Amino acid sequence: MDTPEARLAWDALAQCAAEPNPFHESWYLLPALRALDPQGSVRLLRVECAGDLTGLIPLRHENRYYGRPIPQLCNWIHGNAFLGAPLIAAGMERAFWRALLEWADANAGRGLFLHLAALPLDGPAHVALEAVLAEQHRLSGLVYHEERAMLHSSLSPETYFEAAMSGKKRKELRRQFARLSELGEVRFERRRDDHRLARWIDDFLVLEHSGWKGLAGSALASHQATARLFREALSGAASLGKLERLTLSLDDEPIAMLINFLTPPGAYSYKTAFDERFSRYSPGVLIQRENLDLLDDPAVGWCDSCAAADHPMIDHIWRERRPIGRISIAIGGKLRRSLFGQVLRRELGRKPTGL
Repeated sequence: MDTPEARLAWDALAQCAAEPNPFHESWYLLPALRALDPQGSVRLLRVECAGDLTGLIPLRHENRYYGRPIPQLCNWIHGNAFLGAPLIAAGMERAFWRALLEWADANAGRGLFLHLAALPLDGPAHVALEAVLAEQHRLSGLVYHEERAMLHSSLSPETYFEAAMSGKKRKELRRQFARLSELGEVRFERRRDDHRLARWIDDFLVLEHSGWKGLAGSALASHQATARLFREALSGAASLGKLERLTLSLDDEPIAMLINFLTPPGAYSYKTAFDERFSRYSPGVLIQRENLDLLDDPAVGWCDSCAAADHPMIDHIWRERRPIGRISIAIGGKLRRSLFGQVLRRELGRKPTGL
């Protein structure tokens, strides 16, 4: 898939996808595979129609299922991919799911079932999947469901902000900005080009690593592989006009930084970092206030926060919610499906939100 011709077809698929997913586009998924799957355990399933690429999803066999020794075939989700939706050409959703399920039946290996994680439950791909499962009388189950913050409104940025936050909180934020301004020149910058991108990436990695993520070993710069993925992905996104960078600086030193991936008709808020020495001034909230300007972009109808459900900060600013779920599906022959049915009944019976 990493040839000019293949990437051209891949990028064309992303442009006509029924639902955008930057984490499965060529500029993100290829660097992720190089950095995080050097052994080549992940397979890219391609679906074609009349010679055109109409669907793509990364898959692999896993021996464990959320800590339990239950082998399964699953879509590949890593720690820096926040959506598992396949890329499917609009209008080809049912054909894609039929092709995927047929392939999974024939290539189940040791997998007891097909597990699809981090799927959006509010779009045409999920509607088509439900229809195909029903037409094939194929056993399946929604084994986990959550809702995460998203931005989806026709309001102006200022009106949205006033509706989302109380007058008391807005007043406190203005006070914090005024106090921050007493320390030096405060400036916001928004860019969608690659101007000084390499330096900006370095600054972000340093800023994120300086905080609690660095202490926990979960910062991008904590591992060569994730730092490499970050550098390559942002450069790739910028080359296609899909990168937006926001910076809040104090005397030209960044104290908060934010990354959006632009995937019209939507967008994804990928990463944010702030200097914890300035926590009393809420730099993370201040930059999110600026991020509401996405509402003025006619090409962006909504933005997925990519945040965990019930996030203590973004949930109080972005008031809309996007349902995300995990779906397990029967594959293979009768015995395999029977065993899967037992696992599914036990999972849903013990804890409806998943194991």
